[in-house]
Amino acid sequence: MNRRSFVKKSSVGAVGIMSSFSALSSFGFSKNGTVNIGVIGTGDRGGGLIPIIERISNLNLVACCDILPFRLENGLSRATGKIKGYSDYREMLDNKDIDAVLVATPFNTHAAIEIDALDAGKHVYGEKTMAKGYSDIWKLNKQKQKTTKIFQVGHQYHSSRLYTHVVDLIKNGKVGNITAFECQWNRHGNWRRSVPSPELEKRINWRMYREYSGGLVAELCSHQIDFVNWVLDAVPEQVMGVGGIDYWKDGRETYDNIHLIYSYPKGIKAKFTCLTSNALNDYQIKVMGDKGTIILDYENAWFYPEGNVDQKEIGEVDGVSGATVQWEKGKGIPIKVGHTHASEQALRDFANNIIDNTTAESDIVTGSQTAIAVQMGLDAMYENRIVCWEKEFNNYY
Repeated sequence: MNRRSFVKKSSVGAVGIMSSFSALSSFGFSKNGTVNIGVIGTGDRGGGLIPIIERISNLNLVACCDILPFRLENGLSRATGKIKGYSDYREMLDNKDIDAVLVATPFNTHAAIEIDALDAGKHVYGEKTMAKGYSDIWKLNKQKQKTTKIFQVGHQYHSSRLYTHVVDLIKNGKVGNITAFECQWNRHGNWRRSVPSPELEKRINWRMYREYSGGLVAELCSHQIDFVNWVLDAVPEQVMGVGGIDYWKDGRETYDNIHLIYSYPKGIKAKFTCLTSNALNDYQIKVMGDKGTIILDYENAWFYPEGNVDQKEIGEVDGVSGATVQWEKGKGIPIKVGHTHASEQALRDFANNIIDNTTAESDIVTGSQTAIAVQMGLDAMYENRIVCWEKEFNNYY
């Protein structure tokens, strides 16, 4: 039994023997069985999650925080109830009525805020990528080791019932021996936000500057890197890659296109591409094996078997639909699974993990492994070298 399985089984067993209210309340959630949550960072992501939080019965939004007044006002306006606003997250953490926080701030601030939140006794949902740079990954892990609070990383596809079903299919041999992954997340847009005054440029357009951001690798590719690690139960052995500022000549420091190849055990290669000048096929993951290929987008999946296939009547592919399914031209056999949007499911899982005292699927271990792989990719591109997984990284989490 591995460490994560042991923790989960032990946690479930502990919950089973606890019957008194006082025991349940020690988990650190409100007495009415709901989790009081505050959002730190109410920009596009944090603000966008507020209506989703309010749809979840055992999450109770009680506070928002942002250092930019107009962003804070945006967050407060998106809530249907009366909630408290803060301009300093440390004041929010002092509020004893808050059980958990969702951190959706610029990448370079994740570790410091989440360390403070854990130190204040809060459960943490930290948006991806978990932490910027090896040092912050290590520091955050050391703080997490001091507490039993739930820590979940916002790689929400770990919670998607479609993605978890697909991972099970792959691990049960659906595509055969995996030989390669091909992942892309292409857009046509410059990723730039309007700035009301010049001194706010780096606060608003932080994704453009290396001091604050991991660019396309951290903001987009990290989800797909996390998926590959998950499918393979492995971390990359090495990475090589290139990128550049080749299209948007606007003073940015992070690349507007990136191309990475990660090497995994057993010779498996995973390619990751992000463009900002062409949006063809948008987001896509291909898992390629000697028996077939599974293709995923945000909300759908298809199986494309190798060899000659009767496209008129394929038969059941996913073990769920229980009926003959038809080939979709250009894509393959649909994999049909009922599921909720991944971001909403991830927040539902977060609340349940707190109440049940169970470890998150996307926890500090998987979050650290992905964050390390992201930094390796950035080092490979910025330093024009092959970057290897160092043995010391295994001691970070």
